[in-house]
Amino acid sequence: MSSQEKVYIEVIKEINRMIHTNGLKSGDKLPSEREMSDRLHVGRSSVREAFRSLELLDLIETRRGEGTFMKEAGGKRLVEIIASFILKDEKARRDLAETRKVVEVEALRLACCRARQEEIEELEDLLASYEGKVKCGTLPLEEDYLFHKKIVKLSGNHLMHQIWIPLVEYTKAALKESLSRPGRPLYSYEEHVQIYKALKSRDEDKAIKALSDHLENSAF
Repeated sequence: MSSQEKVYIEVIKEINRMIHTNGLKSGDKLPSEREMSDRLHVGRSSVREAFRSLELLDLIETRRGEGTFMKEAGGKRLVEIIASFILKDEKARRDLAETRKVVEVEALRLACCRARQEEIEELEDLLASYEGKVKCGTLPLEEDYLFHKKIVKLSGNHLMHQIWIPLVEYTKAALKESLSRPGRPLYSYEEHVQIYKALKSRDEDKAIKALSDHLENSAF
């Protein structure tokens, strides 16, 4: 990744952080070039170039004499753009997958002990929807995401859940790539079922083995 791309990504990351931390939305004003330069310790010219690129991508708009503002749906696309750069880097891909596994395995371990049975059984609806999409040849991207998200929430650890969300947002593009492999949606569904059954029976070792195998098979 070139130094110019790295500055570009740092600017995007800072805007993305503000979206999540400050609830930034369409129409809200962004910091000035000077403020962003000071925050990130980079030259104003680099920030200006990054802003221009984001404007060309229709993520932000500059109003003469007023400043720079978020455009509708910009926040969602920022994550996609960060991912497109991160996923070019082999080590970054490995680091993301490794960190996600650490978080999800520990979350599942906690869920086996803490989650109420009725909460665990809520996963059945997601699995039914997952199976339905597989049968009609539609990629179950949302069901896959929500299944893993639910498991992390079942850990009862709010911070762990907050750490997990951006990790998986950055790998959604890779999830689509993984599920697009011939036969993968069905195998993935069956792996999710095994995770669910082990969690439901509170078999921690079996659940963790099923999840670890699933993440390994889903590697991008």
